[in-house]
Amino acid sequence: MVRTCNDFQQVQPQFKFGVLAEQLETIDALIIPGGESTTMALIAERSGLMEPLRKFVRDEKPTWGTCAGMILLANEANKVKKGGQDLIGGLNITVNRNQFGSQIDSFESLLHINHITTSSDDLFPAIFIRAPIISSINSSNVEVLARLEHDIGETDASSIVAVRQGSLLGTAFHPELTNDDRIHKYFVQLTQDHYNTGKGRNE
Repeated sequence: MVRTCNDFQQVQPQFKFGVLAEQLETIDALIIPGGESTTMALIAERSGLMEPLRKFVRDEKPTWGTCAGMILLANEANKVKKGGQDLIGGLNITVNRNQFGSQIDSFESLLHINHITTSSDDLFPAIFIRAPIISSINSSNVEVLARLEHDIGETDASSIVAVRQGSLLGTAFHPELTNDDRIHKYFVQLTQDHYNTGKGRNE
């Protein structure tokens, strides 16, 4: 992710890593990375970040969650640990955690992604590591961007792996682990378009 962000510094965006609660009011867009979603939620709660993150999303500021980040942005999650899973919410979807199994079951799959890939010769190399899957779309406002083309592992659920809802983006895979920056460019463009509509930018 750091390498990808450094590549983008030359096209104007400025990046901050490891945002504190008080800094959320000073940034225009947010990427919530992969990791372990339960642990991430606990750290966010204990550090006073969870409610500011929810407000950031409610204020319709562009936010992208990858893998565990997408789980946190979902309104509902299945296959959670005992005691449940705190969520930021915002994406009107239901996700299944660890849909494909453990770390050893990680895999790569070529995807067609709406608005990003243009043909069967132009697919995106998506890397899935203990990945979730989107088991249901709960609003017509959610656009499906990508699906798996074939069944892998326990995929009795939906094959949806990328969605957009307004200024929110969710991917079940890790685009930052590839040399393909098209999804990052898509998110930068999404952010620019969002503020060009007069939503208001932090200075």
